[in-house]
This record gives sequence, structure tokens and C-alpha cells, in this order.
Amino acid sequence: MVSWLLEKWRKSRIFNYGYVVRDEWMKEEAKKVPKGAKVLDVGCGTAPYRTLFSHCDYKTHDFKQLNSSQNRAGKSYYKKIDYVSDITKIPVEDNYFDVVICTEVLEHVPEPILALKEFSRIVKPGGIVLLSAPLAGFVHQEPYHYYGGFSPFFYKKFLTDFGFEKVQVLKNEGFFKFYGMMGVRFVQDLSPKKVTKNILLQILWFPFWLVLLFILPFKLIFMHLIDRLDKSNYSTAGYHIKAKKINKK
Repeated sequence: MVSWLLEKWRKSRIFNYGYVVRDEWMKEEAKKVPKGAKVLDVGCGTAPYRTLFSHCDYKTHDFKQLNSSQNRAGKSYYKKIDYVSDITKIPVEDNYFDVVICTEVLEHVPEPILALKEFSRIVKPGGIVLLSAPLAGFVHQEPYHYYGGFSPFFYKKFLTDFGFEKVQVLKNEGFFKFYGMMGVRFVQDLSPKKVTKNILLQILWFPFWLVLLFILPFKLIFMHLIDRLDKSNYSTAGYHIKAKKINKK
């Protein structure tokens, strides 16, 4: 029971809002995609959104070089990957897909602007792209991490340049939730084993670390409750983007 509760807490909106909010956004967008639509999940990794698009002709893409510690939720398997290639040279014809989704990938791409250009090439006129990437984040999936994040102006400029319109940019919650999540990192990095290799010092530090661990849930809950006070669109962990390719007649 205790382990079940801990797992529920770890996957909750309060403890791990980044994944939860992004998954909820993608779930709602998937409902709007017509049955049988051609969908490509670019940089899909373990393809966490496969079931959301089960009513579509869902295809996957990745460069297939990550290991279990780098993939989402520590999963080592890629499942079925339909297209293995560089993100800027996906082997499909022009104007092929109705929808392209690409979540938490652009920061790992050496040339993200060219990736957006490639999305424009493979999406049909009138089709859409669904993107997400951080605004602020630590280095991860090294050595494949090249950018700290992207602002709303990045998406609006380059998506517009490449023939998209109605560029919607939604923030993934506000500053206070982001600050709360930094508290998780704070407690993790102050664990006895990370602070020192000396066993005696670990034992001495352990009670103080337990206090921090005890305080953490209350901090996360408080930050969750006051996050609505942040009205800025720029103090966030990242963004969710939806854009439609111009249908030229």
C-alpha cells in the first residue's frame, strides 16, 4: 500500500506536473484529430502517445540512439519505429501527414530551425503540428542536449516563416510550480549519498535530510495552490504549441 501511494504521488499533478499537464494537453488535442488521419510522432522515444492516436494512422520517428536512463520513465525499449533518420531529413514525401507531433525533442536537435522547416515540408496544407519543448531546463540526455529552451517568439517567428498560421503558444503552468519542482531537485541533490561518501557523515546528515524530505510535499502543495497568482506568460518550465499549415488555394 505504501509503495502504491508513493507511486501515485510521484505521478501526480502536484509532484510531476510537467509530464501530467503535457499529457493532458496532448490527450485533448488527439481527440480533435479525425479518424484515419496520418500522424507522425517525431523523436517519439518510447511512443507514450501511441494509444492516444490509436484511431489514426499513427507512425513513429526517431534517431534511435538513447538508452534506458535517457528515455522517458527509464524505459529501454523503443517499440516500433517506422522512420529512423535525422530529424531534418525524414524519408517521406512532401505534404504527406495530417499531423506532426514532436514533444520535448527540439532542445536535443543541433539545428531546431531546420527541424521546423522539415515539419512544414511533410505536413499537408491545412495540417497541424503539435510541439512542446522547455523554456528552462537542466542538461539531460547528454550528449544530445544543445539548447536550454525556446521562447514563444521562437515558435511564432519560424513557424510563420515556414508557412504556418494561427500559432498558439500555451505555457506549461507558472513560476510557482516550476519553483516547487526545483525543491524536488534540491532535496534529491542533498541526499546523504550525494553530499558525502563518508559513511559517518552520511549518518549524521540523514536526520537533517529527513526534515527536508518531510517539508517537500507541503511546499509542492503550497506552490500548486498559489500558481494561479502568476499571470506572466514567460515564467514557465516550457510551452505547448499548436500551428496550422496555410492551405494555399
